[in-house]
Amino acid sequence: MRIISGTNKGKRLVAPKKLPVRPTTDMAKEALFNILNNTFQFSQLSILDLFSGTGNIAYEFASRGSKEITAVDANYDCVKFIKKTAQELDFNISTIKSDVFKFLEKAYVKADIIFADPPYDFEEPEFLKIPQIVFEKNLLNQNGQLIIEHSKHTNLSNFPNFIEARRYGGSVFSFFENVE
Repeated sequence: MRIISGTNKGKRLVAPKKLPVRPTTDMAKEALFNILNNTFQFSQLSILDLFSGTGNIAYEFASRGSKEITAVDANYDCVKFIKKTAQELDFNISTIKSDVFKFLEKAYVKADIIFADPPYDFEEPEFLKIPQIVFEKNLLNQNGQLIIEHSKHTNLSNFPNFIEARRYGGSVFSFFENVE
């Protein structure tokens, strides 16, 4: 995995093989950040990265200047790797080891962008719990976006705050917006 843009552009990161992860591909990540680049100024953003895995998305936001980044994952080794990598790269990424759903239920954090990359084998109701809790708990700032990465076999377009889906290979990003 590599950082695509920003202060650490081109930096390759190698995660331990034992991590139970499926990092977002560079192609999909580049496409996602091109979309976000047209809407947001990264230095102004607070980010919540759910099901962080290797921290791939959090590093990309940090490299592009985002200062408030929280990475949440239930796996101890993933959290340890993110913390170590963030220290090495001098990124301001806070890590939280927690089940994402339990974290969201108790969350006190509001963010401009919430990115969630849950396991692709989740059933649709599990995927839909994410936007349900995010919008019930009002965890997005005004004009913020929730982005859920999932397989092409999952359809999240029936949720009320859904605005669009973008497909890149076998991955899809579903965008949800907090419009008031």
